Amino acid sequence: MTCMQFTRESVIEKLHQIKEKGWIPSGRSRSNVGAVGNTLEDLFGIKENNLPLANAGPWELKAQRGDTPSLTTLFHSEPQPRDAKIVPKVLLPLYGWPHEEAGKKYPRTEMSFRSTTPGNRFTERGFKIDVDRTEKRVKLSFNASKVDMRKHSEWLSSVQQRVGLRQINPQPYWEFDDIGRKVETKIKNAFYVLAECRREDKKEYFCYNEAWMLEHADFNKFLNEIENGAILVDFDARTGHNHGTKFRMHQGVHVKIYAHSKKIM
Repeated sequence: MTCMQFTRESVIEKLHQIKEKGWIPSGRSRSNVGAVGNTLEDLFGIKENNLPLANAGPWELKAQRGDTPSLTTLFHSEPQPRDAKIVPKVLLPLYGWPHEEAGKKYPRTEMSFRSTTPGNRFTERGFKIDVDRTEKRVKLSFNASKVDMRKHSEWLSSVQQRVGLRQINPQPYWEFDDIGRKVETKIKNAFYVLAECRREDKKEYFCYNEAWMLEHADFNKFLNEIENGAILVDFDARTGHNHGTKFRMHQGVHVKIYAHSKKIM
């Protein structure tokens, strides 16, 4: 089934068949955030989360637990300038903090830079995403005056010693053109599926009971939702490994960034 071409109708029919099965055991041996999507992909017989629709190109197949506050990953994209290697060479050494497992699981020198960063407010460590429509860039900004000193005064002092309290230099950014291509090729069309979940005897089960068909992601709407704080940029790096920078979305925002959305079950 991996190589077959789906149609919209066959995907909708398959989703209804999956719903009728009721509770389905997780296809992964242990619980993780991605298990609900991995199991749905297995049920469709696909190896990656895209559906090759006949005469329509690839569609994303996105699944999420219906009762979770977790964000949905839309796509990965590392910040520019690329030759500066922003995450490992700038953010980690200059703005990072000791990893919680430093000296235990990892070396004592292990640093962490993890920031789920919105566009409508500053994080506790003073980071924010800005949409610059003049320069046509999405930027990561730092403002030392916005740091929560009750929690992070010691860290801020270390940042001052390492690099000073000015704006990040070079300032990380994503070109509109680059993000637009990601939106166009990665999430232009999607089936978004929600599932109830439960655990029995240490095994997780899913019931896929709600789905939306989403067509024509609108880049301007995408930018609006970054500014509204509904789409965030998620950094997840430590000294030994960068897990990748992701654009992620709160549950329920999908209907706001697509030109057409239709609930199909």
